Amino acid sequence: MILYQPIKGYCYNSDTHFLYNFICDSLKKYKNVNGKLLDIGSGSGILGLLLARDYKKLSLNQCEIQDIFQTYSSINSKCNNIDSFIYKDSFIHCDFKKQFDMCVSNPPFYHSCVIKSENKSLKIARYNDSLPLETFIKQNAKILKNNGKLFFCYDVKQLNDIIYFLQKYKLNLESLQFVHPNKNKNASLVLIYARKNSKSLLSILEPLFVFEGKEFSKNTQEIYKKSSTYSIKAHI
Repeated sequence: MILYQPIKGYCYNSDTHFLYNFICDSLKKYKNVNGKLLDIGSGSGILGLLLARDYKKLSLNQCEIQDIFQTYSSINSKCNNIDSFIYKDSFIHCDFKKQFDMCVSNPPFYHSCVIKSENKSLKIARYNDSLPLETFIKQNAKILKNNGKLFFCYDVKQLNDIIYFLQKYKLNLESLQFVHPNKNKNASLVLIYARKNSKSLLSILEPLFVFEGKEFSKNTQEIYKKSSTYSIKAHI
């Protein structure tokens, strides 16, 4: 999959690849994956496009507030022959006028109190004051169909808040996976799967270790191979 990205500003990173793999693993138990998919804060479009590539019965929708990434998402959809509808608005204020079977997102999750980049595009993409966690979860609960699926990744240090807000808005935490830089370091990222009005018990997957020594772990290499993306930085 060829993906154009800006030369300067936010570019997708490994978090999105890990989330994509987590989603695919979580969907293995479903025989027929279909319906309306919404990629929230789609950026260059990578996450939704990968899922639409692998699950042909999903109808891809993207929501992106930044003009430049709306353009990149559109270009990348066309380059990879995948149909997509783009909501050109903030996720908070967008009137979708329909509900979705699945929502996915690599949202801005760095806490608002940390030191921020001066780059406006990076601020929107990285820091959660542009999309607070509770607002993100509340809006998903509103637009998901009954039993609809929500997948996202987040800063592991905020897991307590994630669980609280999921319960508050009746999104049942079905599975999670911790991502560690290596076996000797604490988890830095958590991958989340929740379902609306579900009563399933929680499943905790084996942790993902990104590195073994100075090299990518075998699991990380397999994820990159499965994603099979090729990034091109270019002005548009």
